[in-house]
Amino acid sequence: MLYYYKNFSNVMKKIKVHNPVVEIDGDEMAKIIWKYIKTYFIFPYLDINIIYFDLGIENRNLTDDQITIEAAYAIKKYNVGIKCATITPDKDRMKEFHLKKMWKSPNGTIRNIINGTVFREPIIVKNIPRLIPNWIHPICIARHAYADQYKAIDFMIKEKGKLYISFLPDDKKNQSIKYEIHHFMGPGIAMGMYNTDQSIYGFARSCFNYSVYKKWPLFLSTKNTILKAYDEKFKKIFQEIYENEFKSKFENLQITYEHRLIDDMIAKTIKSNGKFIWACKNYDGDVLSDCIAQGFGSLGMMTSVLLTPDGKTLESEAIHGTITRHYRSHQKGKETSTNPIASIFSWTRALKHRAILDKNADLKDFSDNMEKACIDFIESGKMTKDLFQLSKKNEQKNNYLNTQTFLKELKIFFDQRINKKT
Repeated sequence: MLYYYKNFSNVMKKIKVHNPVVEIDGDEMAKIIWKYIKTYFIFPYLDINIIYFDLGIENRNLTDDQITIEAAYAIKKYNVGIKCATITPDKDRMKEFHLKKMWKSPNGTIRNIINGTVFREPIIVKNIPRLIPNWIHPICIARHAYADQYKAIDFMIKEKGKLYISFLPDDKKNQSIKYEIHHFMGPGIAMGMYNTDQSIYGFARSCFNYSVYKKWPLFLSTKNTILKAYDEKFKKIFQEIYENEFKSKFENLQITYEHRLIDDMIAKTIKSNGKFIWACKNYDGDVLSDCIAQGFGSLGMMTSVLLTPDGKTLESEAIHGTITRHYRSHQKGKETSTNPIASIFSWTRALKHRAILDKNADLKDFSDNMEKACIDFIESGKMTKDLFQLSKKNEQKNNYLNTQTFLKELKIFFDQRINKKT
């Protein structure tokens, strides 16, 4: 293969990445790791055109968050995005960074513009024990990344009174529909939220297409026994898409589709061996992807890709945050031991998608080899503190690597691996 290196300084010809990728830089310790990944594992091996956006909190504030919108539309244009973890500010962060306002989550903004489905899946390593031992195969959470609680209007009720929700049709403004929600006898809270048929259809097609790609069964979970209109619409649309577009494909692959109530689905998941895709509404997917990550061992060992219904546009990111606690130590000059694997897989999953779109076999092989090297490196016993504590609970000696040493030794391991193939 053209991309193989004899060593870091004696470079053979790099792989040509034929079309650009969009890189979104982030904040804090995640940003520190991100720079190392590019230095050690991207620029030495790839001839790549990167469309760069700095979504660090200071730059978002400076641009009134327009940089986030520009980055999202760049991903739509070039079809491949790679995102570092970013800060979503609260009141304390607003004060810390002297922000003009509490800017929205960049992830939410990008997801709403791209309008795809988030697929999150654990990276399984043999010597990292799972909290649920029977989970021998990955469980992939498909999160509907649009609306619901994330685009809701919520507000305080300060006095006694009636709460209504009304709908005013554009073409029949004199025929508004009004529903009484609750008669408040004192202070309280209220919320209104929505979704659209168009987005749910896209969600369904993304899930069914990804299920066919993975050759794994698909489950949709809702609570349609309670939300008889809202969640029932998700169930009906999924069933329609399955019957009309995917049933024969699923039967040919000998995989299944099924809707389950979310509490029943959770029980099934706990007892399962994994190897299925679980389609969740927006908030459900947010919560359950973290639960699945912890069940398999670590948020630092989880992939996350946002994929459009047509399968053409993909954004890849790490599920974990900016790792603030480690960054505070780094700022003080203290040693850290921060797991970079999910961030590395952010690059490899996006590069694999670029390879598929461009029919670039060398780039796909490079990405596959990088992922395999990460897993084999950890299985050889080389770990950051979080993984060591999971795998070596009964050992008192802290035999783990600091952040930079882990990355340097992984680089050497990767070079040795690919040199053997030349």
